[in-house]
Amino acid sequence: MDYKISNRMRDMKPSAIREIFKSLGKPGAISFAAGNPSPLSFPVDAISALSADILAKDSTTALQYGVTEGYLPLRGSVAARLKAKFAIDTDSNMTIITTGGQQALELACKALCNEGDAILCEEPTFIGALNAFRSIGAKPVGVPLESDGINIEILEEKLKTTPNVKMIYVIPTFQNPAGLTTSAEKRKKIYELAKKYDVVILEDNPYGELRFSGEDILPIKSMDTEGRVIYCGSFSKVLSAGIRVGFAVGGEEIIQKMVVAKQVEDVHTNVFFQMLCHRFLTEYDFDAHIQSIRDLYRHKATLMLDSLDRFMPKSVSFTRPEGGLFLWCTLPEGYSMSEYVKRAADNNVFVVPGVAFCCDTEGTSQSFRLNYSTPSDEDITKGIEILGGLV
Repeated sequence: MDYKISNRMRDMKPSAIREIFKSLGKPGAISFAAGNPSPLSFPVDAISALSADILAKDSTTALQYGVTEGYLPLRGSVAARLKAKFAIDTDSNMTIITTGGQQALELACKALCNEGDAILCEEPTFIGALNAFRSIGAKPVGVPLESDGINIEILEEKLKTTPNVKMIYVIPTFQNPAGLTTSAEKRKKIYELAKKYDVVILEDNPYGELRFSGEDILPIKSMDTEGRVIYCGSFSKVLSAGIRVGFAVGGEEIIQKMVVAKQVEDVHTNVFFQMLCHRFLTEYDFDAHIQSIRDLYRHKATLMLDSLDRFMPKSVSFTRPEGGLFLWCTLPEGYSMSEYVKRAADNNVFVVPGVAFCCDTEGTSQSFRLNYSTPSDEDITKGIEILGGLV
């Protein structure tokens, strides 16, 4: 049959990262391509004990339909942590629980954007957000990312000249894919520009708990006094990626529209896992659990950076993250990124080419993303040595 694919989906491409996963079954494959948390970070014993207790004592709630806004106790415990740790005014904002942080981004775009509207994004940026925006018919427009965050001058120029800008999408802390962190000064300027040009900020912060060096910087949402910022987070990187529990916090009017959009998509997020998240937050030492993940990723990031210093030619530049899961390598001009990625795969080492993170589907990039949370220490050292030799 000759299927007539919708205009919205016709030109969309599958996630480059998910496509790479299909090649990872080869014996001895070393993957720096994933965005996964380390399995060593999963609190398996706690999850096992909580699961048994929930099913023994409250199975009806866990296994029945729930409300779209989310399990009320979890909404409360999430709001309390955001207020205490990130200075977010959750009293005058509404919280919704979503099926992963990815859904929060998609719901915000669906609630605010018409087909053809523009979303200004850091360039490069998270591929999942780009595809979420594109699936709704919104147009991602790239603004160059600098070492301390988005280029403010170009951001304002795009706000002035780009038709129908609805949102500014940023990942200010340990950005995916670059691993960079936006300075406090730039966060303030982004918020001021959003006010000046009357647009919404979509602030994505799935990695904010995972700082292993440097000083904490409060999110943009902490300075929001008018419901202009939709703040998105997730339990994927701090508890378990597979449970698919995220959240969004914003003004009640916009969150209520996201609730309506979510009712169409999945009715509600898995109640059992919402209950598990709430009880882990409130009955275990969550800060100690977070610290153990930070210690793990500090070790892995340091090992990868030391290996890059040792094996990568000086002509290759790379970022030095203070947290999160990723760093960003850039080859010199004149090198073929597509050939480099292909030869790496031929040598059983897998990376994500930077073109996957471009706002323009026809864009180019001399960079590639590396993940240090998932591979073993041995694979980090061996894989980076191979990548350095290939340059």
